[in-house]
Order: sequence, then structure tokens, then C-alpha cells
Amino acid sequence: MSVLLETSLGTIVIDLYTTERPRCSLNFLKLCKIHYFNGCLFHNVQKNLVAQTGDPSGTGKGGSSIFEKLYGEQAQYFEREIKPKIHHKNRGTVSMVNNGHGQHGSQFFITLADNLDYLNRVHTVFGIVAEGEEWLSKINEVYCDKESRPYRNVRIHHTIVLDDPFPDPSSLEIPPSSPEFLPSYEELDIGPPRIEEDEELGEADTNLTAEELAEREAAKEARTNAQLLTLLGDLPDVDTKPPENVLFVCRLNPVTEAADLEVIFSRFGEITSCEVIRDRRTGASLQYAFIEFERKEDCEEAYFKMDNVVIDDRRIHVDFSQSVAKEWHRFRRQKYADAVETGASKGSQRHRPGPLACVESPRRKRQQEERPRWQQSHRRPPSPPRTRTPLQSPVRQEERHQSPSSSPPVEKVDADSEPRGLDFLISDSDSRSSASKSSPRSKRHRKKRKSKHSHRHSTSRKEHHRK
Repeated sequence: MSVLLETSLGTIVIDLYTTERPRCSLNFLKLCKIHYFNGCLFHNVQKNLVAQTGDPSGTGKGGSSIFEKLYGEQAQYFEREIKPKIHHKNRGTVSMVNNGHGQHGSQFFITLADNLDYLNRVHTVFGIVAEGEEWLSKINEVYCDKESRPYRNVRIHHTIVLDDPFPDPSSLEIPPSSPEFLPSYEELDIGPPRIEEDEELGEADTNLTAEELAEREAAKEARTNAQLLTLLGDLPDVDTKPPENVLFVCRLNPVTEAADLEVIFSRFGEITSCEVIRDRRTGASLQYAFIEFERKEDCEEAYFKMDNVVIDDRRIHVDFSQSVAKEWHRFRRQKYADAVETGASKGSQRHRPGPLACVESPRRKRQQEERPRWQQSHRRPPSPPRTRTPLQSPVRQEERHQSPSSSPPVEKVDADSEPRGLDFLISDSDSRSSASKSSPRSKRHRKKRKSKHSHRHSTSRKEHHRK
């Protein structure tokens, strides 16, 4: 009462519950005997849930029971078996798929997790995976698309019935050998093409040596690092490379000058530039320099011959420069030039007069002439000129309000002309006192003081009477 399935991921053995589920077990055993499942895809694989197969079309909408082979199309499905109740408790449980009407055909699934209770009372459990824990782990980790179909096809290759307690019907035709995959299956429109189980990805690397493979992997890694540095803003472009004719010299003596390095390295070829990097504030040497050669070959010769050479009692180190500072400057200059050119072209287009810009109707011209001058130029009306009046004394203002024939009284003029002395202080204090009397705050303050004073007098009177 068991069946062996050979798949692209390995082999599994399924034990059937022939006593509890006789119709489901009979259907599954006879379909395996006629090799109905050969070439079927696992078209629905959901991680930690199920792996579904049994549909020769690979769409999840086909498949028929063994009873269709025996009794015709009206027996494509059969009623599901409800009793006894068997739950989806353990990982590797094998169950028939419900078609939505409480019937089963040929599709079945294998659970990939424990305690999937919500599948109970919907699908019928008829077996369990007895051997194949590793296979369950493999199919649980396959990559699938949003429709839960694996990117790399997982197929059933062969089905072998190990033990069958049910006799074969007389009308059942059993093929002598296992058939090959159906060629019509590849012609079906079931979505985008998938990767076959034996298909290799990428170019064939059989003709490459170990060194060439290592070099290719190093190039891929360098490309990945360049993309990362571009995203971080350290490189202007992915294809930016450091110059091949520039040497980086470090571990220099602080007293070594650029002229000394140029004299020493000039015997390998013409030098375009030689610069010792110095501190911006102090001007002290940072003990490293960049030397640019005219030719790449001269730079390579200097690299091989000048490394670990003693200069000014210091053993220097020479390497090819990895700096892209000049590339950054070139990239920024080019970007700025492009921005200026784009802005100039946009500005010229913006201020360029259109074909009807100089045409003006007579009516609009007449309206423009009738407007005031300040409206013709679309400006604000001119504001009247502001004149500053000199500050005048109070006496002068009073004289200005009086009639010209009357003259001011002598006493008032004399009183105003005389020095005021301390009278203005007294008048100010009087004005403050009058203001304080009129304010509501001063009234409250007086009430409080009055209440305190009356209370003090009342207590003194009581004490006097007591005495």
C-alpha cells in the first residue's frame, strides 16, 4: 500500500490509508499504474504550506480520476470521503484537492508544515510521506513567482507502485513501459517560460581555466563594488577608472621635495607632473606623492624598479594610483558646462518673441493711449513727494494758529520765556497722581488700604474698651 515517486528533486515514498480512504487510495494507485503522473509539474508550491501537483496540463485546472478511464467523462470526479476524520496534523501529509464542489479528480498536494487545521473538512487526507524528509526541505525552499509557481520546473519523472491491495479492473489498460514527457505540454500557454531542471544558466565555463575563472569572478566583484561606490557618491560613474600612468609613492621623508622625486623618477621617462601632498594649514609634507608619466609603459617600469627603494634614509613604497580626483573634477566641469548650455538654450527659447508678438490691434493701441502715462508702462502710480517740516516749539505753533493782527499777551509770553525751575516736576507729579486716582488699580489699592486701616482702628477700640 505504498507508492514511490521519482522527481527532479529526489525520491519519496508515500504510504496510503487504504482502509480509511479506499476510493482515494484506489484512484491514486491506478493512476500511478498507468503512469498518469509522469511529467506532471508541481505547479503550486507555497512555502511552509503545500506543494501541489497531479495536473498533466500544468495549469491547476485539469486532471481527471481513474473512473473517467473506466466509465467515461461523466465520472471525471468522485465524491470525497468524509469519515473517518483524518486531520492535516503532520508535515508530509498527502491529501486530494477539492475542486470546489466536494469532489476529487487527480490533483493532490503534500503539506510542508505541521498543524494545518484550516485544511480539514475541505480536502481529504489519504496518505503520508514515509521516506523523503530531505525532499520536503528541498521543495520548501524553491524560488517561486507571485503565482506560487517555481521558476525552475519541478517534475514527477516516474511512479512505481510498491504494493497494491486492489485488483485491476478488466477495462483498465496498463502501458508496458513508462512513457516520456508529453511534447504537447511545452506548447501550452501556461505563462512565461521556465527554467528546466537540467538547464544551465549563463555561459558554459567548461573551456576556461582556473585562472580565467578567478579573473572573471574578480572582475564581477570589482563591478559590484564600483556600483556600490557610485550609489554612495564616491565615484562619478560605474565605468570610471583611475589613470594607468600615475604612480602613488608613500613613506616619504618629510624633507623630500617634489623636485627630488622628479629628478629620481625622470630616468624612466618623461614626467608630466609630480606633486607632494602637503597639509593645508601648516604646509608640512604628508609623506606621500603622485607622479604622472607621459607614457603608460614608463609608469609600469618605474613601478617594478622603484618599489622598496631608499630615498633620504626612507624605504619608499610605490603602487599604481587609485585616486579618481581628476575624474571627479572633469565630471563636475562637464556637468556644469551642460547645465549652463541647457539654461542658455531654455532662456533663449523663453525670451524669443513669437510670430504675433509685434502685432497689435488698433483698438488696444487706442486704449493704451487713453490711459495715464503711469498705466501705459504697467507701473504703480507715482507717489507724491515727501517734504520734511522743521520741528517747531509750542509757542511758534500757537502763534501760527492765532490771527496775524492779534499779538500774544505779554504776560504769557514772559511766563513761557522765563525758566520753569522745579514747577515742571510738581506738575508732572500732579499729573501722575491724578492719573493714578483715575485708574481702577489705584482704586482697588485704596480700598485695600482703607480696609486694613479700619480693621486696625476697630481692634484698637476693642482693646481700649477691654481696658
